[in-house]
Amino acid sequence: MKTPKQVTTTLLATSLVAVTIAGCDDDDDVSQCDSTLCNPVHSYSLKRVFEVEGRQGVATDGTFYYISGSKVLYKHDKDGNLLLKNETPFASFAKPANHIGDIDVYGGELFAGCETFADGRGTDIQIAIYDANTLEYKRSMDWDPDSGQVEVSGLTVDTDQKTVWMTDWVNGSYIYKYDLATDKYVSKLHLQPVPQYQQGIFYWDGYLYITADDGDAEVDEHDHLYRVKVDSTATAAQVALEKTFTEFQRTGEIEGLTVDPTTGEFLVHFNRGTRVILGTPQGFYPGYDREIHEVYVYEMSKN
Repeated sequence: MKTPKQVTTTLLATSLVAVTIAGCDDDDDVSQCDSTLCNPVHSYSLKRVFEVEGRQGVATDGTFYYISGSKVLYKHDKDGNLLLKNETPFASFAKPANHIGDIDVYGGELFAGCETFADGRGTDIQIAIYDANTLEYKRSMDWDPDSGQVEVSGLTVDTDQKTVWMTDWVNGSYIYKYDLATDKYVSKLHLQPVPQYQQGIFYWDGYLYITADDGDAEVDEHDHLYRVKVDSTATAAQVALEKTFTEFQRTGEIEGLTVDPTTGEFLVHFNRGTRVILGTPQGFYPGYDREIHEVYVYEMSKN
């Protein structure tokens, strides 16, 4: 999803009253925070890039790569070869859907944030769960409209808390948590400052990593990766800038992300070539006659 915009990535100090913030005390400013909370915790070295068919998200269980298109699910080997696809992922849904966002894989199941997306807004949001071996639909977790969430651009499984976190591209002030044991909405986390136009989310080693489509493609601005410390008691969290994606061949539209649990490699999905306005393709940039979907693979090392 994409709309032309300009955004600053400067981290602003935030003062809160009567609320717990993950990362810093409520009377701390960014300059006083522990460097592990306010500065990048990893360095990223680009290793390779491979093209895929889907344009939304990426996940891996360490053995296979899973890619989501807006209406298709794909399964690849780790050389990038297509092994399997599900071209009718909504066929068994009780509610209508036309869009899949970023995905995650956990416990032999593929988790996908699905919705009906139109005119820059989502309805009938659900967490759809598929068999990771066959890509066949198994069940869904229902969205709670009272949570305030109005779109799902991506999701991730918090393997420590056994919860699912969902991002909202439309109203990115919060991310939303659901319990895997009960399939119920639990709470939301207030992000401060707010990453604009959130696309993907992934839980890794105590942090949530969020990709944001916050660079204006019309003027070749870069998109970014942000990091949030997970605290089960917090209602708000400090957001740190983790990385600026200067390696992308042509600034376009960042999407989902994941970490390979066997290699420690960081993977991020990226589209280039198509102008996207309010989530809808609007022709191509000069020099392109199709949209190119790629996965960038980085070596990730702790600072």
